[in-house]
Amino acid sequence: MDCKDIEQAAQRLMGNIHNVKVTSSRTFSQMSGCDLYLKCENRQKTGSFKVRGAFNKLAKLKEEGKTTEVIASSAGNHAQGVSYASSLLGMHATIVMPKSTPIAKVSATQGYGADVVLAGDCYDECYQEALKLQKEKNATFIHPFDDEDVIAGQGTIAYEICHDLPNVDMIVVPAGGGGLLAGISYYAKHINPRIKVIGVQAEGASAIVQSFHKKAYTTTDHVNTIADGIAVNQPGKLTVDLINQNVDDMVTVNDNDIASTILLLLEREKQVVEPSGAASLAAVLNGKIDCKGKRVVCVLSGGNIDVSFIHKVVEKGLVTRGRNMKFKVLMLDVPGALEHLTHLITVANANIIQIQYDRIQADLNLNETILHLAVEVRSKEHGESLIKSLRKKGYDITME
Repeated sequence: MDCKDIEQAAQRLMGNIHNVKVTSSRTFSQMSGCDLYLKCENRQKTGSFKVRGAFNKLAKLKEEGKTTEVIASSAGNHAQGVSYASSLLGMHATIVMPKSTPIAKVSATQGYGADVVLAGDCYDECYQEALKLQKEKNATFIHPFDDEDVIAGQGTIAYEICHDLPNVDMIVVPAGGGGLLAGISYYAKHINPRIKVIGVQAEGASAIVQSFHKKAYTTTDHVNTIADGIAVNQPGKLTVDLINQNVDDMVTVNDNDIASTILLLLEREKQVVEPSGAASLAAVLNGKIDCKGKRVVCVLSGGNIDVSFIHKVVEKGLVTRGRNMKFKVLMLDVPGALEHLTHLITVANANIIQIQYDRIQADLNLNETILHLAVEVRSKEHGESLIKSLRKKGYDITME
């Protein structure tokens, strides 16, 4: 692979995907101390960058006259990318997805034109089923990341960034299997070695981070993160090799940082971003990367977050940012006690969103109760002020 492959991929994609321009963010620039820009692939066709690699791979196959039948295994963005690209190119796609895949994702994949086969309880099982069907159908398997043509397609993001912002100093990229980071870092470093490329993984799925720092291909036994799009325990061998050659550093962020960043993106930028897509910005905002005074582009890699999951992420983000807090209060179980406590909370301009009595804990006196409260406040400082004022009034408070 070379830069020409990525530039040719950009030509294939022209007119077939959205031209998502790099945009500046005054809010995040002020928060991070750098000149921060966003590459919003959450607004891309199919809601993810994955369509780039899938389309480039399939378009090249069609140019070479090699196949009209393709197959892939995926529970998410790759499935929709392959389905959309195959429909556009007049090819037939079969996507094997785990049985546990949410109906919304299955419907979206079918809506782009692919046949969906549900098989297995996890990705590895549906991957094995895909390989079996590949032989039966004499189809071409489209790997989600460990393929040069797929990597070249993802690398078109760097091609666009360098055209939109020629003086970019740093590009921050989420990484799971590594296709996106491998493609972006390859093009950016070969076009302008001065550009720093930083990869970001979730703490609970850090195989590429470990591979980078050990300078050797490494896998993990399990993954545990809300960022399902980058929850990969076996990254690509080709991608890891390219990353080790071209990336300047790899860092991790925790789930709390990711959830808080999703909430910030909703509030400040009106952008719906999935957990994996928010990892890059989370790294910058939480000081994982030294980017002060630099022109930095964070790639928001996707926006396909389940509606049923958004409220959990928002809840987590509110807690992380100190907007929601939980505590328990030991108090007398007498008339007027609850009214007095809630009045103090009201005076402090806090809002009670959940309350629960506990009268049966073993070490309670007969005239005592424990009150568990969830309270909405403006900030961590506001919450600390509330707790301080309640303690001054004699309440025995324990944070939960």
